[in-house]
Parts: sequence; structure tokens; C-alpha cells
Amino acid sequence: MEGKTVIITGANSGIGKETAKDLAGRGARIIMACRNLETANAVKDEIVKETNNNKVVVKKLDLGSQKSVREFAADIVKTESKIDVLIHNAGMALAFRGQTSEDGIELTMATNHYGPFLLTHLLIDLLKKSAPARIVIVASELYRLSSVNLNKLNPIGTFPAAYLYYVSKFANIYFARELAKRLEGTKVTVNFLHPGMIDSGIWRNIPFPLNLPMMAITKGFFKTTKAGAQTTIYLATSDEVANVSGKYFMDCKESTLNAAALDEEKGLKLWEESVKIVKLTPQEPKI
Repeated sequence: MEGKTVIITGANSGIGKETAKDLAGRGARIIMACRNLETANAVKDEIVKETNNNKVVVKKLDLGSQKSVREFAADIVKTESKIDVLIHNAGMALAFRGQTSEDGIELTMATNHYGPFLLTHLLIDLLKKSAPARIVIVASELYRLSSVNLNKLNPIGTFPAAYLYYVSKFANIYFARELAKRLEGTKVTVNFLHPGMIDSGIWRNIPFPLNLPMMAITKGFFKTTKAGAQTTIYLATSDEVANVSGKYFMDCKESTLNAAALDEEKGLKLWEESVKIVKLTPQEPKI
């Protein structure tokens, strides 16, 4: 990965941190796009020390804020000459009661779907200019426990809020498949993955005492964050997938989706409505 620039959202913890560390170890220039700058800078120092790679930078990005996404993208477009890999890794999961973003959007959906959707649009011209380039989206097998309600794409008040994590991962899959179709012929590939069930910080919002059995399950049966990062790393680096796009991966192998996830009409409808929800302007790039 020498000479390549990689943006990783949510790179300050969990599988994002492990992905950043691995790719830095391969010589890539890493842009850690994180909400918590204090934590991110501490992780950056750790990565630089472990990899002897000084090409690691931290930039502020709160995917739950459209203003923050636009500011981050504008900074990248201004300061970077290319993006070789964009990894949509950041995610959040709430437990019972949801929250609403500053844009009036349910926060889980804002962070896990609408933020990455907007960011991809704003960076797409630079990605095309950098081709061959890759977009990697961390989805989840938990999508199978949900569906996307096209009549309620801003599901404020849904209870329990944890269900919306599953919905957001389903939305990631619709987004990735439609994005891959639209980028055919550009040499920008799009693939998405299930990292496995991971012992990571995403479960920290589960309250006591429900967190006790979850802690026992995660420690006993879930993958480590290092193991969970391997499919992301594979899709970001492997020559085997250099010309593969629009596919779903698990354990570094192509996997299958259920019939609902293959519904191209619903995927297109979600895309069209997402354009409205993120308020894309005529001046901003279209895909």
C-alpha cells in the first residue's frame, strides 16, 4: 500500500483501529476520520509508534452531522490529490431510546447510512480521478433481522432503537449495490462485508443489567477486533478483488444475500429518497 491514501471512518476504536494499524503497517497514508479527536490522536500516536509510519493524520468527522460531513469533504478535496480507498467503517448502535441528530434525523440512521451516503457523493469526483480506487462498506449479517421501510426513512421514535442498527445495515447493502451499478466503467469498485460478530465498543450502549449477558457472549464467542478487520483489509488491498464490484463478503470470501436485499427497485427508491434527506444541492457532485 506504499503511495496509497486511505480514508477510514471511525478509525479510533474497534475494527476501524485495527484496519488503520494494518494498512499503516503496509505503508499507506492513513486519514483517520473520527468524531472524538482526543481518542483518535492517542490512537494515531500508537499506530505511528507500532508501524514506524508517520503518514497517519486525524481529521474531524461526525457522520451524524451533515455540516460536519460537508466540512470534512471540503477539506479533503482541498488538501488531498487522491483517494485510493474509502472505508466506511464507523457505526453506532443505541439501545432502547433513540436520539435525533442536529439535522432532525434519527441518529443511528444519520450516522450509519445518511452520513456515508452524503460523504461518498462529496468525494466521488476525487475517487474517480484517483481510479483505480476502492470503496469498502462495513455492513452486517444483522440486516437479515430487519427490513427497510421506504415510507419511514427517518424512523424517529422507533422502539427499541437497537433495531435501527439492523435497518441501517440493510440500508448500507442497498446503497452499496446501487452505488456499484452507477460506478460501472469508472474503475472505482464498491464492495461490502460482514465483519463477523465483534467484541467491540459498539455494544457499550447496552445498559445494565442487559449488558452482563452480552459481555459474556462477546468475550466467549465473538471475534476479536483484529480478526474482525480482516475482510475489510482484504477488500482494501487484495489483487483478487481488484476488478470485483457490487459483491458481499464474509471471512474474505464472496457471500450471498437474501432475496429482499437483492430488490433493485427498493434500492433505487432508497437512493432517491436519501438524496432528498441529505439535501444534495445542484452544485454538489452527483453519482
